[in-house]
Amino acid sequence: MKTPHIKDLAHELVDKLPEHSTWDDLMHEIYVRQAIEAGLADSQAGRTSDVKDVRAEFGLPR
Repeated sequence: MKTPHIKDLAHELVDKLPEHSTWDDLMHEIYVRQAIEAGLADSQAGRTSDVKDVRAEFGLPR
């Protein structure tokens, strides 16, 4: 399956916004999309930490 181009993905994102969206709404959607994709890439590359280890590092209860 061919990976969609960024312009196609951007068009889809804009098309899903409500009719009276603002620039801030669009920027928020782009930020969320970018954050999710970065997190998925980190996960696939093994750049994650177990929640137990993070909680222990900060002295939080399990």
